[in-house]
Amino acid sequence: LMIRRPPRSTLSSSSAASDVYKRQPNDQLGTGNEVSDTFMKVGSSTYNFNSKLPSSFSNYGQSSVDVFAPGSNIWSSVPQEKYAFYSGTSMAAPNTSGVAAAIRSFFPKLKAHQVKSVLMNSGVPLYPKLKNPKTGELVNPKTLSISGKAVNLYNALIYCSNKSYKK
Repeated sequence: LMIRRPPRSTLSSSSAASDVYKRQPNDQLGTGNEVSDTFMKVGSSTYNFNSKLPSSFSNYGQSSVDVFAPGSNIWSSVPQEKYAFYSGTSMAAPNTSGVAAAIRSFFPKLKAHQVKSVLMNSGVPLYPKLKNPKTGELVNPKTLSISGKAVNLYNALIYCSNKSYKK
């Protein structure tokens, strides 16, 4: 399973979703269907469970972001045995990778595409209306990501247990 942040828009003044433009590397050809079910794109969320859940800097789109994960104000290790707060989709992708690793440690027979499915299906549903990170308009969560959910380890483990995935 390859987990990454979506490519950033090259049009900084654009208010269009990030799935409107071709970028590499990506698992889409143009803006169409995925070419691999083992490639996961993660948007960044804040710690607010309200309409401001998507981080203001995060990419979004109905085909360019699979799920959201915490990526704002993440307590991170930095050189010389110190810590600092960092924000970015580059914080959200490792968070999702950690959840995927935990799932695989409990359910090692899962294939990569199954782990992606678990992450997308077991997430916490996003707030009913979310602010579009670029326009501020209140929109349906499914317009900002494929799943309309945020990654959640607890839910993922329960989901796997209920699906009878064997150890």
